[in-house]
Amino acid sequence: MLDRLEEIWVTISRNKLRSFLTAFGVFWGIFMLTVMIGTGNGLKRGFVHGIDGFASNSCFLGPLPTSIPYQGFQRGRTWNIHNRDLKTLTDSIPEIDFLSPLVVAPIFLNNVISDTRSGTFPIRGIYPNYSDIERQHLTGRFINDLDIQQRRKVCVIGSKVAEELFPQGNSIGQNIRINGVDYQIIGITYGLSDISIGGSRLEDTVLIPLTTLQQLNNLGEIIHILAATSRNEIPASVVEARIKEVLKKINRIHPDDTRAMWSVNLEEEFNIFTNLFAGIDVLIWLIGSGTLIAGIIGISNIMLVTVRERTREIGIRRALGATPRKIISQILSESLVLSTIAGIPGLCMGVYTLLLADKYWIQHLDNVYFYKPMITLDVAILSIVILVVFGVLAGIIPAQRALSIKAIDAIREE
Repeated sequence: MLDRLEEIWVTISRNKLRSFLTAFGVFWGIFMLTVMIGTGNGLKRGFVHGIDGFASNSCFLGPLPTSIPYQGFQRGRTWNIHNRDLKTLTDSIPEIDFLSPLVVAPIFLNNVISDTRSGTFPIRGIYPNYSDIERQHLTGRFINDLDIQQRRKVCVIGSKVAEELFPQGNSIGQNIRINGVDYQIIGITYGLSDISIGGSRLEDTVLIPLTTLQQLNNLGEIIHILAATSRNEIPASVVEARIKEVLKKINRIHPDDTRAMWSVNLEEEFNIFTNLFAGIDVLIWLIGSGTLIAGIIGISNIMLVTVRERTREIGIRRALGATPRKIISQILSESLVLSTIAGIPGLCMGVYTLLLADKYWIQHLDNVYFYKPMITLDVAILSIVILVVFGVLAGIIPAQRALSIKAIDAIREE
């Protein structure tokens, strides 16, 4: 084995510059493939991280002015969703799994005050089942049904709100004043998602019982946003369409009025981005493989030159009894070693580049759409397998050329 490696090294050393340039082509090909795959994975992880916590089968809806006259009402009429509509929706749409209303309070300067500090934060009124739609890490407890029924003055504050108002910690059980009314803090939420619903992320928001917010802001039973999830194997688009249909009927809105409600369907958004990333993956592999193949072709060419330069040597070996298998294995092993000693460092350098980029650049960016650009172990193994296969393929044509050399002709050649 050592003799074979020494023989291969001597062959490569004969053409140092040519071997270096060819090896660099393979190095660059696998390096670019690794970096591009890692970048694509970073984009994919960034999107998943951005919606992390939200149920993928969820949708959000809210009212807008009508655009079509209907049943004596003029276009441009404003309308609202009410608490009483919730039972109608859940009774008439069995495909709904969770249905949760949200109310967003007006924001005033320094609207949240603790004993020593104050700040301006969004206030959101919610139901207890909202945690089933937007999951979160929680310290303490969440708003429950008794809080809703008794309109309790309790609140769950976001982690950044807690840091701002209580830098010393121990905020649970403390009282804060929200728009002039005292509330007791029952929990701290650490939002998982970077998406803002109702104009804010959970970590920056103060959550209070929806009925309490409606009463203190004289909203009656008005609901600003509906959040819903579909049951298993039911598309969220089905629930979204049925909710719109029922709400239009309740509020006497033209069935064809597509502008009377805004809606966001996370399932559709997720599917769009999934298809987009699938296309990006295909494009990355095509470009990266093309670059790698260019380097492999270079190896094949240099092996052809090597075979040409060693015609006499090969002929002598054939005359001395070297079998075709021996000649083929020599050429293929040289091709494989050359591609491997160039490709493995390229793979390692690509991974190291991604690590450095993540540590010194990406982690310091407030970017929802890029997160941990690394390749997975299976992709690394696949890259090595591709490298080995291509290395063998690069030696096939030179090996066939070597076999075609007749011993007597090779010995005669000067």
